[in-house]
Amino acid sequence: MSSAATATPQCPFSDLVNPIQLPKQLVLVVLFSNLNATEKEEEGASLTAVQPHAGSESGDLSRCIQHLGHVSSSLCAMAPSSLLLFLLLATATPLITGQPFDYPTANVSTLWTNNGASLEHSVTYDDGSVVRVIVLRSPKTFYGPSFAAGFCCASAPCSGDAFLFAVFIVYTNSGGGITMPTTGIPQVVWSANRLRPVGENATLQLTGDGDLILRDPGGGLVWSSGTARRSVAGMAITELGNLVLFDQKNATVWQSFDHPTDALVPGQSLLEGMRLAANTSATNWTQNQLYLTVLSNGLYAYVESTPPQLYFSNVVNENKTGNHPTKVTFTNGSLNIYVQSVQLSKPDASISLPEATSTQYMRFESDGHLRLYEWSNAWTMVSDVIKMFPDNFCSFPTVCGEYGVCTGGQCSCPFQSNSASSYFKPVDQRANLGCTPLTTISCQQMQYHELLALEDVSYFDTSQTVVNARNRSDCKQACLKNCSCKAVIFRYGQNDSDGDCFWVTKVLSLQSIQPHIVHYNSSAFLKVQLSPSPPASTANTNKRRVILGATVAGIVSIVLVVISVTIYVRRKRKYQELDEEFDFDQLTGMPARFSYETLRECTEDFSKKLGEGGFGSVFEGKIDQERVAVKRLESARQGKKEFLAEVETIGSIEHINLVKLVGFCAEKSHRLLVYEYMPRGSLDRWIYNRYNNAPLDWGTRCRIILDIAKGLCYLHEECRRKIAHLDIKPQNILLDETFNAKLADFGLSKLIDRDQSKVMTVMRGTPGYLAPEWLTSKITEKVDIYSFGVVVMEIICGRKNIDNSQPEESIQLINLLQEKAQKNQLIDLIDKRSDDMVSHEDKVIQMMKLAMWCLQKDSSRRPLMSTVVKILEGTMTIETCIDYNFLGPDPILSNQGFVIAFVPYLISNLEVSHLAGLAQEDGADPVRPRLEHAAAPASNPAGQEAPPPAMGSRLAYGRGPGGPRSCPWAGDEGL
Repeated sequence: MSSAATATPQCPFSDLVNPIQLPKQLVLVVLFSNLNATEKEEEGASLTAVQPHAGSESGDLSRCIQHLGHVSSSLCAMAPSSLLLFLLLATATPLITGQPFDYPTANVSTLWTNNGASLEHSVTYDDGSVVRVIVLRSPKTFYGPSFAAGFCCASAPCSGDAFLFAVFIVYTNSGGGITMPTTGIPQVVWSANRLRPVGENATLQLTGDGDLILRDPGGGLVWSSGTARRSVAGMAITELGNLVLFDQKNATVWQSFDHPTDALVPGQSLLEGMRLAANTSATNWTQNQLYLTVLSNGLYAYVESTPPQLYFSNVVNENKTGNHPTKVTFTNGSLNIYVQSVQLSKPDASISLPEATSTQYMRFESDGHLRLYEWSNAWTMVSDVIKMFPDNFCSFPTVCGEYGVCTGGQCSCPFQSNSASSYFKPVDQRANLGCTPLTTISCQQMQYHELLALEDVSYFDTSQTVVNARNRSDCKQACLKNCSCKAVIFRYGQNDSDGDCFWVTKVLSLQSIQPHIVHYNSSAFLKVQLSPSPPASTANTNKRRVILGATVAGIVSIVLVVISVTIYVRRKRKYQELDEEFDFDQLTGMPARFSYETLRECTEDFSKKLGEGGFGSVFEGKIDQERVAVKRLESARQGKKEFLAEVETIGSIEHINLVKLVGFCAEKSHRLLVYEYMPRGSLDRWIYNRYNNAPLDWGTRCRIILDIAKGLCYLHEECRRKIAHLDIKPQNILLDETFNAKLADFGLSKLIDRDQSKVMTVMRGTPGYLAPEWLTSKITEKVDIYSFGVVVMEIICGRKNIDNSQPEESIQLINLLQEKAQKNQLIDLIDKRSDDMVSHEDKVIQMMKLAMWCLQKDSSRRPLMSTVVKILEGTMTIETCIDYNFLGPDPILSNQGFVIAFVPYLISNLEVSHLAGLAQEDGADPVRPRLEHAAAPASNPAGQEAPPPAMGSRLAYGRGPGGPRSCPWAGDEGL
């Protein structure tokens, strides 16, 4: 700028030239038009930089304002006529406009692909969430919360099918750039595909005939607006956050406000018949059983069941006239209900809300609460909209799970104070997950039904009244006569012969009450199933008849045994295969079953071997153009029961961190398992430095550890019955293309009832990863947590737990860890091959401490896997009181110690080891080699073929760079 432009003369009009008061476009116009030719050329790039781009800082406009200060000085030096002309232009629509700071509209015949390269307005937040913006509407102020629509992964990890096409709120700066990646986490207020998230490279298309279509990466239809051939001209996101498809006349053809999910924004209405359905959890966007809906006379909240159970209502007690629908509208300061009234200023009822000082939205959440959130440098909950009496905690339907009794914020299982019998048990050690009957109620044995009485206990739903049942006795009998009735609630005032009876078909959380507070009495009667009484004693039966009967029975038994053995010997081979196939046909919920011929063809006659192990080989194949890994069992040591265990266990569960079982083959003597293809192979290939792969960086290792923890957490805590994997090791952890880890090989797994504290089982697993309690044969799922701790140390240290190539004092990693921990020399164990690991030594040491907590010799002192996940996600801290004596006197962790301790056992079981190993019976092969399936041959960095694995080892395959991924411990903000 010239010196004249930077001078500051006295200007009587200087208070009129306030850059904050000028429109954004005018700021740019004035700035650019007042530069000389040279300055215009120089500032062109600066003006271009103001255009919106992902991740730009909020000071993008500061250059403009500084320049405008110079311009204001120049204005003061203008002649009055020139200044008057400028002021006229400032108040008029600019003839020259800069590019808009937001991009709120999109045209038809446009295709967007869900990846960072295609959608440049892509931001990854510190919590791992990701947004890729398609349209964005900036606020009227220079910066602040803005509504946008596009692809959103609201919770890490964002690999796999984790993206929603959604409307969300992001924080933007004055240039339309998305900022504040730590506190401005995106808030989803509408989504199209919450029941079916999509993955990387999914597409959204606004077609030429006006249909908005979402497809998965394979091209399959996921969602459509259904607006084809309805004259759609474009798409826009409004200032209210409404995603709209409009026609040539700007009339609305389709809008997201007509299809609410779980949230409302100011100005949005729920019309009669619409509902908000809660998410399953904060990270699981599928719908749960709770919903909020508008009926003809007000607002209601229900639990989905048969019939639906009501837990909240705000009713307008007036007879509705007219045909207009009832609606509930979210406005600033209130949630208004319109039944009769059509005037926005005169609602028939309303719920007061805090006045907005910034952007607000409300969400109907997984626990049944409707919460109001507001932006104040972070998103903060400012009101719990649904108020319940007498207890705003215990009055909600799922607070203590099914059959749980909530008392003063604490959950317990039902019990009768005057009875020593127990009829219910906790579903899990976490009390709020509910309780389950010890004996399932059977409609075929109604004569053994009984009602468990709970005094001063009430229930949230009183909408299902039993008519003509005014006293306790009639109320109870009505339930005992109807098998669909699982409980009745009898409520009365002073006279228990004149009360109300309510029946329940699905029992959720019950609530203890204090009659003097609620002004009524209430008793709950829960239906329980009794066991039939044993038959009467036959002690006085005639001795002769007893002897005669015993003799005849003995002779018949001998004859039958002889006949059975003869038939078995003669027809064993003939029926053995049919028997095996019959067993598989009886399994429910099984994955696809393939013929042997189909698998032989898809693997090109088993020509492309990926690896081999103790039970057989793994081959690459292709089924319907999908690459798969086919595991062919070639050894009799894995018996039918063990094969069944693997098929039943992994075939009945599904999780993003578990390898998917595509199908199996059980035909004659052929047994094969078909798994999803995992191109990076097993984890050991990437951490043991055996195949010349580049060492993984800290971020990738951290993400892999978190993936393993989430997979184990699902097995231990989220399945109907706990599943102990019992063979956690790097060879059984497979990696996909982007290094997402998945647990594999469930042949040794065991199902554990949730009421069992410990189970008896023979030893199984791999030496080096076995917890000390295996010596007692009494174990829990926490043996997996010990193995997890060993794997974490291997990942961090880049070596095997038992490595005979190391000096004698360093052969056993866990022994070495114990020594280094006691000497406070943990830094010596960090994988020195990776500079990135060394640069994050503080965080790596914290991860070692987490591993040491998992390695506690006393299993009760090890954390739950859910606790481990929370620590890795940064929401909990590590136990500080850790015992560094991980091994104690037991030699179980070493190969040598294992053999010394169990040679007698191995010898005694050698002949029957091929029949061992199942999920629900104690007969597993004590210790055996395991086959880890692979998925792709690898090459070393020099392009040479990788060396084959050693005989009997688990194949590890695939290679590739390990880029940093989202993990609270991986970045600078972690811990």
